[in-house]
Amino acid sequence: MDDVIEDAAGGAVTRGWVIPAIIGSALLMQTMSATVLANALPTMAVALHEDPLRLNLTITMFLLSSAVFLPVSGWVADKFGAKKIFIISMVLFAVSSAACGFAENLTQLVIARIFQGMAGAMMAPVGRLVLLRTTPKSELVGAMSVMTMPALLGPVVGPVIGGAIVTFADWRWIFFLNIPIAIIGVFLVTRFVPNVREQEVSPIDWIGIALTGLGLAGLIFGFENLGRAMLPSGVVAGLFLGGAMSLALYWRHARGNPHAILDLSVFKIQTFTASVVGGAFMRIAMGATPFMLALLLQIGFGLSPFQAGLMTFISAAGALVMKTTAPPILRRFGFRTVLVVNAVIVGVSFMAYGLFQPTTPHWLIMLVLAIGGFFRSLHFTSLNGMAYADIDQARMSRASTTASMMQQLVQSIGIGLAAALMHVFMVARGETHLTAGSISPAFVVIGLITFVSLFFFVPLPKTAGDEMNGRKSMV
Repeated sequence: MDDVIEDAAGGAVTRGWVIPAIIGSALLMQTMSATVLANALPTMAVALHEDPLRLNLTITMFLLSSAVFLPVSGWVADKFGAKKIFIISMVLFAVSSAACGFAENLTQLVIARIFQGMAGAMMAPVGRLVLLRTTPKSELVGAMSVMTMPALLGPVVGPVIGGAIVTFADWRWIFFLNIPIAIIGVFLVTRFVPNVREQEVSPIDWIGIALTGLGLAGLIFGFENLGRAMLPSGVVAGLFLGGAMSLALYWRHARGNPHAILDLSVFKIQTFTASVVGGAFMRIAMGATPFMLALLLQIGFGLSPFQAGLMTFISAAGALVMKTTAPPILRRFGFRTVLVVNAVIVGVSFMAYGLFQPTTPHWLIMLVLAIGGFFRSLHFTSLNGMAYADIDQARMSRASTTASMMQQLVQSIGIGLAAALMHVFMVARGETHLTAGSISPAFVVIGLITFVSLFFFVPLPKTAGDEMNGRKSMV
Protein backbone atom coordinates (compact mmCIF):
# COMPACT_ATOMS: atom_id res chain seq x y z
CA MET A 1 0.00 0.00 0.00
CA ASP A 2 1.33 3.43 -0.89
CA ASP A 3 2.91 5.54 1.82
CA VAL A 4 1.07 8.65 0.65
CA ILE A 5 -2.43 9.49 -0.49
CA GLU A 6 -3.79 12.36 -2.53
CA ASP A 7 -5.93 14.81 -0.60
CA ALA A 8 -8.97 16.53 -2.13
CA ALA A 9 -6.83 19.43 -3.28
CA GLY A 10 -4.37 17.20 -5.08
CA GLY A 11 -1.55 17.38 -2.55
CA ALA A 12 0.22 14.36 -1.06
CA VAL A 13 -0.11 13.69 2.65
CA THR A 14 1.49 11.02 4.77
CA ARG A 15 -0.84 8.09 5.39
CA GLY A 16 0.74 7.00 8.64
CA TRP A 17 -0.79 9.59 10.93
CA VAL A 18 -2.94 12.09 9.03
CA ILE A 19 -6.04 9.94 8.49
CA PRO A 20 -6.01 8.40 12.01
CA ALA A 21 -5.52 11.85 13.55
CA ILE A 22 -8.38 13.38 11.55
CA ILE A 23 -10.77 10.54 12.38
CA GLY A 24 -9.74 10.72 16.03
CA SER A 25 -10.34 14.48 16.06
CA ALA A 26 -13.88 13.90 14.81
CA LEU A 27 -14.43 11.33 17.55
CA LEU A 28 -13.28 13.98 20.04
CA MET A 29 -16.85 15.32 19.96
CA GLN A 30 -18.25 12.02 21.15
CA THR A 31 -15.77 11.36 23.95
CA MET A 32 -15.73 14.93 25.21
CA SER A 33 -19.52 15.07 25.24
CA ALA A 34 -19.68 11.91 27.35
CA THR A 35 -17.08 12.94 29.93
CA VAL A 36 -18.24 16.56 30.17
CA LEU A 37 -21.79 15.36 30.77
CA ALA A 38 -20.86 12.80 33.45
CA ASN A 39 -19.17 15.44 35.59
CA ALA A 40 -22.03 17.90 35.09
CA LEU A 41 -24.92 15.55 35.96
CA PRO A 42 -25.29 16.52 39.64
CA THR A 43 -25.54 20.22 38.75
CA MET A 44 -27.85 19.52 35.81
CA ALA A 45 -30.09 17.49 38.13
CA VAL A 46 -30.56 20.56 40.34
CA ALA A 47 -31.25 22.82 37.35
CA LEU A 48 -33.81 20.39 35.90
CA HIS A 49 -35.31 19.56 39.34
CA GLU A 50 -34.53 15.85 38.97
CA ASP A 51 -32.93 13.16 41.12
CA PRO A 52 -29.24 12.70 40.15
CA LEU A 53 -29.75 8.98 39.54
CA ARG A 54 -32.49 9.77 36.99
CA LEU A 55 -30.04 11.86 35.00
CA ASN A 56 -28.16 8.70 34.07
CA LEU A 57 -30.97 8.33 31.50
CA THR A 58 -29.17 10.97 29.44
CA ILE A 59 -26.17 8.64 29.19
CA THR A 60 -27.93 5.30 28.85
CA MET A 61 -30.38 6.55 26.20
CA PHE A 62 -27.48 7.91 24.17
CA LEU A 63 -25.75 4.55 24.36
CA LEU A 64 -29.00 2.68 23.69
CA SER A 65 -29.68 4.74 20.57
CA SER A 66 -26.12 4.18 19.41
CA ALA A 67 -26.36 0.42 19.95
CA VAL A 68 -29.71 0.15 18.14
CA PHE A 69 -28.53 2.08 15.07
CA LEU A 70 -25.01 0.68 14.95
CA PRO A 71 -25.94 -2.47 12.97
CA VAL A 72 -26.95 -0.44 9.94
CA SER A 73 -23.89 1.83 9.98
CA GLY A 74 -21.60 -0.56 8.10
CA TRP A 75 -24.20 -1.22 5.38
CA VAL A 76 -24.88 2.51 4.92
CA ALA A 77 -21.13 3.22 4.67
CA ASP A 78 -20.72 0.47 2.06
CA LYS A 79 -23.76 1.66 0.10
CA PHE A 80 -23.15 5.42 0.02
CA GLY A 81 -19.46 5.75 0.83
CA ALA A 82 -17.80 5.89 4.24
CA LYS A 83 -16.51 9.44 3.79
CA LYS A 84 -19.94 10.87 2.92
CA ILE A 85 -21.63 9.10 5.86
CA PHE A 86 -18.86 10.18 8.21
CA ILE A 87 -19.41 13.84 7.28
CA ILE A 88 -23.20 13.57 7.57
CA SER A 89 -22.91 11.94 10.98
CA MET A 90 -20.70 14.77 12.27
CA VAL A 91 -23.20 17.38 11.11
CA LEU A 92 -26.11 15.50 12.71
CA PHE A 93 -24.14 15.13 15.92
CA ALA A 94 -23.60 18.89 16.07
CA VAL A 95 -27.28 19.67 15.33
CA SER A 96 -28.52 17.25 17.99
CA SER A 97 -25.98 18.69 20.43
CA ALA A 98 -27.54 22.11 19.88
CA ALA A 99 -30.96 20.57 20.58
CA CYS A 100 -29.60 19.19 23.88
CA GLY A 101 -28.40 22.65 24.80
CA PHE A 102 -31.86 24.16 24.24
CA ALA A 103 -33.70 21.42 26.21
CA GLU A 104 -35.97 22.74 28.98
CA ASN A 105 -36.63 19.48 30.85
CA LEU A 106 -35.40 15.92 31.19
CA THR A 107 -37.78 14.56 28.52
CA GLN A 108 -36.56 17.01 25.89
CA LEU A 109 -32.95 16.36 26.85
CA VAL A 110 -33.37 12.59 26.58
CA ILE A 111 -35.05 12.88 23.15
CA ALA A 112 -32.21 15.08 21.89
CA ARG A 113 -29.67 12.62 23.29
CA ILE A 114 -31.38 9.81 21.38
CA PHE A 115 -30.78 11.67 18.11
CA GLN A 116 -27.23 12.43 19.23
CA GLY A 117 -26.73 8.71 19.78
CA MET A 118 -28.04 7.96 16.29
CA ALA A 119 -25.41 10.28 14.82
CA GLY A 120 -22.72 8.82 17.05
CA ALA A 121 -23.72 5.33 15.89
CA MET A 122 -22.61 6.26 12.40
CA MET A 123 -19.58 8.35 13.34
CA ALA A 124 -17.48 5.92 15.42
CA PRO A 125 -17.72 2.64 13.43
CA VAL A 126 -17.60 4.35 10.03
CA GLY A 127 -14.49 6.27 11.05
CA ARG A 128 -12.90 3.06 12.27
CA LEU A 129 -13.90 1.35 9.03
CA VAL A 130 -12.07 3.99 6.98
CA LEU A 131 -8.96 3.35 9.06
CA LEU A 132 -9.23 -0.44 8.80
CA ARG A 133 -9.48 -0.31 5.02
CA THR A 134 -6.66 2.16 4.43
CA THR A 135 -4.05 0.75 6.83
CA PRO A 136 -1.96 -2.45 6.51
CA LYS A 137 -2.47 -4.88 9.40
CA SER A 138 1.15 -4.56 10.48
CA GLU A 139 0.62 -0.81 11.01
CA LEU A 140 -2.87 -0.99 12.50
CA VAL A 141 -1.97 -0.92 16.21
CA GLY A 142 0.11 2.23 15.71
CA ALA A 143 -2.60 3.82 13.56
CA MET A 144 -5.27 3.06 16.17
CA SER A 145 -3.07 4.60 18.85
CA VAL A 146 -2.84 7.77 16.77
CA MET A 147 -6.58 7.72 16.11
CA THR A 148 -7.46 7.43 19.78
CA MET A 149 -5.08 10.17 20.94
CA PRO A 150 -7.35 13.07 19.88
CA ALA A 151 -10.36 11.13 21.11
CA LEU A 152 -8.65 10.76 24.49
CA LEU A 153 -8.36 14.53 24.75
CA GLY A 154 -12.09 14.44 25.45
CA PRO A 155 -11.68 12.59 28.75
CA VAL A 156 -8.62 14.73 29.57
CA VAL A 157 -10.24 18.12 29.12
CA GLY A 158 -13.87 17.03 29.43
CA PRO A 159 -14.14 16.84 33.23
CA VAL A 160 -12.32 20.15 33.68
CA ILE A 161 -14.31 21.95 30.97
CA GLY A 162 -17.58 20.45 32.20
CA GLY A 163 -16.81 21.36 35.79
CA ALA A 164 -15.81 24.90 34.84
CA ILE A 165 -18.94 25.39 32.71
CA VAL A 166 -21.44 24.27 35.35
CA THR A 167 -19.53 26.07 38.12
CA PHE A 168 -18.97 29.42 36.40
CA ALA A 169 -21.46 29.43 33.48
CA ASP A 170 -24.52 27.53 32.16
CA TRP A 171 -24.55 23.75 31.69
CA ARG A 172 -26.02 24.22 28.20
CA TRP A 173 -22.62 25.23 26.85
CA ILE A 174 -21.53 21.64 27.40
CA PHE A 175 -23.44 20.75 24.24
CA PHE A 176 -22.81 23.94 22.26
CA LEU A 177 -19.06 23.18 22.35
CA ASN A 178 -19.56 20.41 19.80
CA ILE A 179 -20.56 22.82 17.04
CA PRO A 180 -17.11 24.38 16.27
CA ILE A 181 -15.45 20.95 16.61
CA ALA A 182 -17.87 19.58 13.99
CA ILE A 183 -17.15 22.44 11.60
CA ILE A 184 -13.39 21.85 11.79
CA GLY A 185 -13.88 18.08 11.52
CA VAL A 186 -16.00 18.34 8.37
CA PHE A 187 -13.37 20.54 6.72
CA LEU A 188 -10.51 18.14 7.52
CA VAL A 189 -12.41 15.01 6.48
CA THR A 190 -13.50 16.64 3.22
CA ARG A 191 -9.94 17.59 2.40
CA PHE A 192 -7.91 14.56 3.45
CA VAL A 193 -9.96 11.39 4.07
CA PRO A 194 -10.49 9.08 1.05
CA ASN A 195 -13.93 7.72 0.22
CA VAL A 196 -13.79 3.98 0.93
CA ARG A 197 -16.58 2.00 -0.70
CA GLU A 198 -17.45 -1.65 -1.28
CA GLN A 199 -17.92 -2.70 -4.91
CA GLU A 200 -20.81 -5.00 -4.00
CA VAL A 201 -23.32 -4.19 -1.26
CA SER A 202 -25.50 -6.88 0.30
CA PRO A 203 -29.28 -6.30 0.54
CA ILE A 204 -30.18 -4.58 3.80
CA ASP A 205 -31.40 -6.93 6.52
CA TRP A 206 -34.51 -5.18 7.89
CA ILE A 207 -35.54 -8.21 9.96
CA GLY A 208 -32.11 -8.35 11.56
CA ILE A 209 -32.16 -4.62 12.32
CA ALA A 210 -35.57 -4.94 14.00
CA LEU A 211 -34.60 -7.98 16.08
CA THR A 212 -31.28 -6.57 17.25
CA GLY A 213 -32.89 -3.21 18.05
CA LEU A 214 -35.66 -4.78 20.13
CA GLY A 215 -33.19 -7.10 21.84
CA LEU A 216 -30.77 -4.37 22.81
CA ALA A 217 -33.56 -2.02 23.92
CA GLY A 218 -35.07 -4.69 26.16
CA LEU A 219 -31.78 -5.57 27.84
CA ILE A 220 -30.64 -1.97 28.34
CA PHE A 221 -33.99 -0.82 29.73
CA GLY A 222 -34.01 -3.89 31.96
CA PHE A 223 -30.63 -3.00 33.45
CA GLU A 224 -31.68 0.65 33.68
CA ASN A 225 -34.57 -0.26 35.99
CA LEU A 226 -33.07 -3.24 37.81
CA GLY A 227 -33.59 -2.95 41.57
CA ARG A 228 -34.74 0.68 41.42
CA ALA A 229 -38.50 0.30 42.01
CA MET A 230 -39.27 2.64 39.08
CA LEU A 231 -41.16 -0.09 37.19
CA PRO A 232 -43.01 -3.16 38.49
CA SER A 233 -40.75 -6.19 38.81
CA GLY A 234 -42.89 -8.06 36.27
CA VAL A 235 -42.27 -5.35 33.67
CA VAL A 236 -38.52 -5.43 34.30
CA ALA A 237 -38.53 -9.21 33.96
CA GLY A 238 -40.51 -8.84 30.74
CA LEU A 239 -37.91 -6.42 29.37
CA PHE A 240 -35.12 -8.93 30.00
CA LEU A 241 -37.15 -11.82 28.60
CA GLY A 242 -38.24 -9.90 25.51
CA GLY A 243 -34.71 -8.66 24.86
CA ALA A 244 -33.22 -12.14 25.23
CA MET A 245 -35.88 -13.69 22.98
CA SER A 246 -35.33 -11.08 20.27
CA LEU A 247 -31.59 -11.70 20.26
CA ALA A 248 -32.18 -15.46 20.22
CA LEU A 249 -34.48 -15.04 17.21
CA TYR A 250 -31.81 -12.97 15.51
CA TRP A 251 -29.25 -15.71 16.12
CA ARG A 252 -31.61 -18.16 14.41
CA HIS A 253 -32.26 -15.66 11.61
CA ALA A 254 -28.55 -15.00 11.04
CA ARG A 255 -27.42 -18.63 10.82
CA GLY A 256 -26.53 -19.39 7.23
CA ASN A 257 -27.77 -15.96 6.11
CA PRO A 258 -24.97 -14.29 4.11
CA HIS A 259 -26.75 -10.92 4.24
CA ALA A 260 -27.40 -10.80 8.01
CA ILE A 261 -26.75 -7.30 9.36
CA LEU A 262 -24.38 -8.71 11.99
CA ASP A 263 -21.97 -11.46 11.02
CA LEU A 264 -22.08 -13.82 14.01
CA SER A 265 -19.52 -16.11 12.39
CA VAL A 266 -16.78 -13.71 13.52
CA PHE A 267 -17.32 -15.01 17.06
CA LYS A 268 -15.81 -18.31 15.91
CA ILE A 269 -12.49 -16.45 15.72
CA GLN A 270 -10.79 -16.68 19.11
CA THR A 271 -9.00 -13.34 18.97
CA PHE A 272 -12.20 -11.49 18.07
CA THR A 273 -14.24 -13.24 20.78
CA ALA A 274 -11.60 -12.62 23.43
CA SER A 275 -11.46 -8.95 22.50
CA VAL A 276 -15.18 -8.29 22.17
CA VAL A 277 -16.75 -10.69 24.70
CA GLY A 278 -13.87 -10.87 27.18
CA GLY A 279 -13.28 -7.14 26.88
CA ALA A 280 -16.97 -6.51 27.58
CA PHE A 281 -16.43 -7.09 31.30
CA MET A 282 -13.80 -4.35 31.28
CA ARG A 283 -16.01 -2.00 29.30
CA ILE A 284 -18.81 -2.40 31.84
CA ALA A 285 -16.48 -0.78 34.37
CA MET A 286 -15.33 1.83 31.86
CA GLY A 287 -18.92 2.88 31.19
CA ALA A 288 -19.81 3.07 34.88
CA THR A 289 -16.72 4.81 36.27
CA PRO A 290 -17.13 8.45 35.04
CA PHE A 291 -20.76 8.47 36.21
CA MET A 292 -19.88 6.98 39.62
CA LEU A 293 -16.81 9.15 40.18
CA ALA A 294 -18.80 12.34 39.54
CA LEU A 295 -21.39 11.30 42.11
CA LEU A 296 -18.78 10.18 44.65
CA LEU A 297 -16.67 13.34 44.48
CA GLN A 298 -19.52 15.83 44.27
CA ILE A 299 -22.40 14.31 46.24
CA GLY A 300 -20.35 12.03 48.49
CA PHE A 301 -17.37 14.31 49.20
CA GLY A 302 -18.98 17.72 48.59
CA LEU A 303 -16.53 18.93 45.90
CA SER A 304 -17.64 21.45 43.29
CA PRO A 305 -17.95 20.22 39.68
CA PHE A 306 -14.80 22.15 38.80
CA GLN A 307 -12.83 20.62 41.68
CA ALA A 308 -14.10 17.15 40.72
CA GLY A 309 -13.09 17.77 37.11
CA LEU A 310 -9.57 18.74 38.14
CA MET A 311 -9.38 15.55 40.21
CA THR A 312 -10.60 13.14 37.54
CA PHE A 313 -8.90 14.54 34.45
CA ILE A 314 -5.65 12.98 35.65
CA SER A 315 -7.07 9.53 34.85
CA ALA A 316 -7.47 10.42 31.17
CA ALA A 317 -4.09 12.17 31.18
CA GLY A 318 -2.53 8.87 32.25
CA ALA A 319 -4.41 7.16 29.43
CA LEU A 320 -3.06 9.66 26.92
CA VAL A 321 0.53 9.04 28.05
CA MET A 322 0.06 5.29 27.63
CA LYS A 323 -0.96 5.70 23.99
CA THR A 324 2.60 6.55 23.02
CA THR A 325 4.05 3.48 24.75
CA ALA A 326 1.41 0.86 23.91
CA PRO A 327 2.82 -0.31 20.51
CA PRO A 328 6.36 -1.09 21.82
CA ILE A 329 4.92 -2.83 24.90
CA LEU A 330 2.74 -5.03 22.70
CA ARG A 331 5.65 -5.81 20.39
CA ARG A 332 7.76 -6.84 23.38
CA PHE A 333 5.26 -8.96 25.31
CA GLY A 334 2.41 -9.80 22.90
CA PHE A 335 -1.35 -9.43 23.29
CA ARG A 336 -1.94 -12.41 25.58
CA THR A 337 0.62 -11.50 28.24
CA VAL A 338 -0.39 -7.84 28.25
CA LEU A 339 -4.10 -8.61 28.52
CA VAL A 340 -3.73 -11.16 31.33
CA VAL A 341 -1.42 -9.06 33.51
CA ASN A 342 -3.20 -5.83 32.73
CA ALA A 343 -6.64 -7.26 33.54
CA VAL A 344 -5.53 -7.83 37.13
CA ILE A 345 -4.04 -4.34 37.45
CA VAL A 346 -7.10 -2.65 35.97
CA GLY A 347 -9.53 -4.67 38.11
CA VAL A 348 -7.66 -3.83 41.31
CA SER A 349 -7.55 -0.14 40.36
CA PHE A 350 -11.34 -0.08 39.91
CA MET A 351 -11.85 -1.60 43.35
CA ALA A 352 -9.37 0.89 44.84
CA TYR A 353 -11.73 3.72 43.90
CA GLY A 354 -14.14 2.29 46.48
CA LEU A 355 -11.59 2.94 49.24
CA PHE A 356 -11.62 6.71 48.72
CA GLN A 357 -12.87 8.67 51.72
CA PRO A 358 -13.59 12.40 52.20
CA THR A 359 -10.38 12.52 54.27
CA THR A 360 -8.23 10.80 51.59
CA PRO A 361 -5.52 13.23 50.41
CA HIS A 362 -6.30 14.60 46.99
CA TRP A 363 -2.82 13.76 45.71
CA LEU A 364 -3.39 10.11 46.58
CA ILE A 365 -6.77 10.02 44.79
CA MET A 366 -5.17 11.57 41.71
CA LEU A 367 -2.29 9.09 41.82
CA VAL A 368 -4.65 6.10 41.91
CA LEU A 369 -6.76 7.60 39.10
CA ALA A 370 -3.64 8.21 36.98
CA ILE A 371 -2.42 4.63 37.43
CA GLY A 372 -5.87 3.29 36.57
CA GLY A 373 -6.10 5.43 33.45
CA PHE A 374 -2.59 4.49 32.36
CA PHE A 375 -3.17 0.74 32.41
CA ARG A 376 -6.79 0.97 31.26
CA SER A 377 -5.58 2.73 28.11
CA LEU A 378 -3.08 -0.03 27.40
CA HIS A 379 -5.82 -2.58 27.88
CA PHE A 380 -8.25 -1.05 25.41
CA THR A 381 -5.54 -0.37 22.83
CA SER A 382 -4.70 -4.08 23.06
CA LEU A 383 -8.35 -5.14 22.77
CA ASN A 384 -9.06 -2.88 19.80
CA GLY A 385 -5.97 -4.04 17.94
CA MET A 386 -6.35 -7.77 18.55
CA ALA A 387 -10.03 -7.82 17.55
CA TYR A 388 -9.17 -7.55 13.84
CA ALA A 389 -6.03 -9.68 13.81
CA ASP A 390 -7.70 -12.59 12.01
CA ILE A 391 -10.52 -10.78 10.18
CA ASP A 392 -10.28 -10.68 6.38
CA GLN A 393 -11.17 -7.53 4.42
CA ALA A 394 -14.44 -8.99 3.14
CA ARG A 395 -15.80 -9.21 6.70
CA MET A 396 -14.12 -6.11 8.11
CA SER A 397 -17.20 -3.89 7.78
CA ARG A 398 -19.59 -6.16 9.66
CA ALA A 399 -16.93 -7.14 12.19
CA SER A 400 -16.34 -3.46 12.97
CA THR A 401 -20.09 -2.88 13.32
CA THR A 402 -20.51 -5.91 15.58
CA ALA A 403 -17.63 -4.84 17.83
CA SER A 404 -18.95 -1.27 18.08
CA MET A 405 -22.45 -2.46 18.92
CA MET A 406 -21.17 -4.72 21.69
CA GLN A 407 -19.06 -1.90 23.12
CA GLN A 408 -22.02 0.48 23.28
CA LEU A 409 -24.24 -2.21 24.78
CA VAL A 410 -21.91 -3.15 27.60
CA GLN A 411 -21.11 0.47 28.45
CA SER A 412 -24.81 1.23 28.79
CA ILE A 413 -25.21 -1.93 30.88
CA GLY A 414 -22.37 -0.67 33.05
CA ILE A 415 -24.12 2.64 33.73
CA GLY A 416 -27.47 0.98 34.41
CA LEU A 417 -25.83 -1.62 36.64
CA ALA A 418 -23.94 1.07 38.55
CA ALA A 419 -27.12 3.06 39.15
CA ALA A 420 -28.90 -0.09 40.32
CA LEU A 421 -26.06 -1.04 42.68
CA MET A 422 -25.93 2.42 44.22
CA HIS A 423 -29.70 2.35 44.73
CA VAL A 424 -29.52 -1.08 46.36
CA PHE A 425 -26.73 -0.02 48.74
CA MET A 426 -28.61 3.19 49.53
CA VAL A 427 -31.77 1.26 50.46
CA ALA A 428 -29.76 -1.35 52.40
CA ARG A 429 -28.23 1.44 54.50
CA GLY A 430 -31.67 2.90 55.19
CA GLU A 431 -30.82 6.16 53.42
CA THR A 432 -33.13 8.31 51.31
CA HIS A 433 -30.41 10.00 49.26
CA LEU A 434 -26.97 9.12 47.92
CA THR A 435 -23.95 9.26 50.19
CA ALA A 436 -20.34 8.16 49.84
CA GLY A 437 -21.23 5.05 51.85
CA SER A 438 -23.71 3.88 49.22
CA ILE A 439 -21.50 4.76 46.24
CA SER A 440 -18.14 3.27 47.31
CA PRO A 441 -19.24 -0.41 47.56
CA ALA A 442 -20.49 -0.27 43.96
CA PHE A 443 -16.90 0.33 42.78
CA VAL A 444 -15.81 -2.91 44.47
CA VAL A 445 -18.58 -4.95 42.80
CA ILE A 446 -17.87 -3.43 39.38
CA GLY A 447 -14.15 -4.08 39.86
CA LEU A 448 -14.75 -7.75 40.68
CA ILE A 449 -16.78 -8.17 37.48
CA THR A 450 -13.74 -7.22 35.38
CA PHE A 451 -11.89 -10.39 36.44
CA VAL A 452 -14.33 -12.51 34.40
CA SER A 453 -12.37 -11.36 31.34
CA LEU A 454 -9.45 -13.58 32.40
CA PHE A 455 -11.43 -16.65 31.32
CA PHE A 456 -11.15 -15.35 27.74
CA PHE A 457 -7.60 -13.98 27.85
CA VAL A 458 -5.75 -16.87 29.51
CA PRO A 459 -6.62 -19.50 26.80
CA LEU A 460 -5.25 -17.28 24.00
CA PRO A 461 -2.13 -18.62 22.24
CA LYS A 462 1.06 -16.71 23.01
CA THR A 463 1.31 -15.65 19.37
CA ALA A 464 -2.26 -14.29 19.18
CA GLY A 465 -2.41 -11.19 16.99
CA ASP A 466 1.35 -10.99 16.38
CA GLU A 467 0.81 -9.76 12.82
CA MET A 468 -0.98 -6.71 14.22
CA ASN A 469 1.78 -5.52 16.55
CA GLY A 470 4.84 -6.41 14.46
CA ARG A 471 5.97 -9.34 16.65
CA LYS A 472 5.54 -11.82 13.81
CA SER A 473 8.78 -10.67 12.24
CA MET A 474 10.56 -10.75 15.60
CA VAL A 475 9.78 -14.36 16.60
